[in-house]
Amino acid sequence: MQQTEFLNLLAEQGFGTTVVVKREAFATLESHAHQFEAKALVLQGELTIRIADSERTYKAGDIFHLHRDEPHSEVFGAEGVQYLVGRK
Repeated sequence: MQQTEFLNLLAEQGFGTTVVVKREAFATLESHAHQFEAKALVLQGELTIRIADSERTYKAGDIFHLHRDEPHSEVFGAEGVQYLVGRK
C-alpha cells in the first residue's frame, strides 16, 4: 500500500495522530503494551511482532495493527525499520 492511500485509510478509521517511527538494526523491545490502538505501514526495513504465541514479520508495504493494551514484543531487522503509524 502507498503512503497516501494509507493516510486516507487512517483518516476513514478515525486514527487522528500519525507519526513516523524509526528503530535501530537488530534492536528489540521486550513485552509491552500501549494505551492506544495503533495501525502502521512499514516504509523501510522489517520488524517481527510477537503477540501471545503468534509471531509475524512485516516488511515494506505491509500493515500491522495493535489493539489498545495488547501485550507484544518487537524485533527489528538487519536494516532497522521505519514505519508510519496512526494512533487512537
